[in-house]
Amino acid sequence: MQTASPSRFYWLNFGIPLACAAIVFLMFDLTQIDIAFNNLFFDPVTQSFPLDQSHLFEKITHKWARIIPNWTAEIALIGAIASFIWPRLNPQKHSKIIAFLEKIKVAPVLRFAAKHRRDFLFVVFAFSITTGMIHYLKSHTSVYCPIETTQYGGKIEHKEWYKNFDLLNDAGEGRCWPGGHASGGFTMLALYFVARRYRWRYSKALMYGSLALGFIYGTTRVLQGWHYMSHTFWAGIVVWLTCLLTALAFYGRARLDKPVLGKDEVPGFENEPQVAG
Repeated sequence: MQTASPSRFYWLNFGIPLACAAIVFLMFDLTQIDIAFNNLFFDPVTQSFPLDQSHLFEKITHKWARIIPNWTAEIALIGAIASFIWPRLNPQKHSKIIAFLEKIKVAPVLRFAAKHRRDFLFVVFAFSITTGMIHYLKSHTSVYCPIETTQYGGKIEHKEWYKNFDLLNDAGEGRCWPGGHASGGFTMLALYFVARRYRWRYSKALMYGSLALGFIYGTTRVLQGWHYMSHTFWAGIVVWLTCLLTALAFYGRARLDKPVLGKDEVPGFENEPQVAG
């Protein structure tokens, strides 16, 4: 089946996020919209963000919410490790082990892991690289969270990320830009690229769901005064571009650019190239 032109693929996948970055920069980083939005949730009388004082809100939206990306990463890591086991079991030398694994229903799991090793490794690398990129930007921009700034009763003067950016050196102790919690939700975009590899017809739903998760994660932190809304947008842009570059390295453009399957078509898993054991 023919794929779309490379220029269209790169325009959609790189052009749109970069255009969004320009819009966010002009609308938020160069204006007071971020502060005006956060002011809606700040109580000037108590000099605090009321939702930041709610332990239940913190537990549900910040601590418990991490389960989704954390468990996804852990499953991917376990799958990647397990993928190396089955190819190393020789039917002649390890017949008893194989029989035992079949009996306890572990063999099908190991075969599945081996067959999809590239996908498990991709998710592990995508999560690791995006997390590393977010941490790099945090340390090299040294942006303080709203609640830490003089605008909201803190001690640090508010500065935009581009005023502190240092390409090679640690810019300071601030660690608020881009949004770390939001990026945790956005990292689920890695699953979208796996779905695109197999041309799953619901892959866009997975993409929208991952984007929604990231925005929900980020917005809850805004309500608590620990981020500005633009931090969430920047986190989404950074994670998308990082996941995209990692997916291109693992799968190639042609594979990711094929149209999704129709209702009567079945994913051709059996035609997928196997990774050597």
